[in-house]
Amino acid sequence: MKKLLIPFILLIACDQKSSSDSLPYLGNTIYEENDTIYHTIQDFELVDQDSSTVTNETFNNKLYVADFFFTSCPTICPKMKAQMLRVYSKFEDNDKVMILSHTIDPTYDTVGLLKDYADRLGVSSDKWKFVTGDQDYIYDLAEKSYISLADEDSNAPGGFVHSGAFLLVDKDRRIRGFYDGTVPEQVDVLMNDIDKLLKEYE
Repeated sequence: MKKLLIPFILLIACDQKSSSDSLPYLGNTIYEENDTIYHTIQDFELVDQDSSTVTNETFNNKLYVADFFFTSCPTICPKMKAQMLRVYSKFEDNDKVMILSHTIDPTYDTVGLLKDYADRLGVSSDKWKFVTGDQDYIYDLAEKSYISLADEDSNAPGGFVHSGAFLLVDKDRRIRGFYDGTVPEQVDVLMNDIDKLLKEYE
């Protein structure tokens, strides 16, 4: 049985998917003779700012936007959170859309600190999950599921290096969009794509 593996190239274009009626499926896609197997987010179990367990089931029948950050980040994270707040505000009353932010510094970012961070942003844990867990587990999840960068780096500001990407995940755990979370125009595209994806499921 012949298989073709297509790698996911993490490139961001300003006009990403703007002319498409249907969003692409990103990640490693395997084409078999009678089937197409899309890259999907693996099973996971983490803990949120309310000390509640968060798994794939938490996002059952929902779209979500995922990212990776740390609360003491001195560089891109404040920009990312300012842009994610735009997403939160637009879809705050839509129960089909959620946000999932993973800390890459779980030693410092305790549950209590994540709770304080979320409270300072003024967001609801029902809509926006800030999650923590074992560091290696989170890094593995970033690399293998979200195809994103997260790692310790003593030479990087704050001691960590990570992608500034926002990733749009559909109801079937497939990545449908990749956006630079520090660029307002890219987040505009993300919000438009969320609307498109919601219509796909209508």
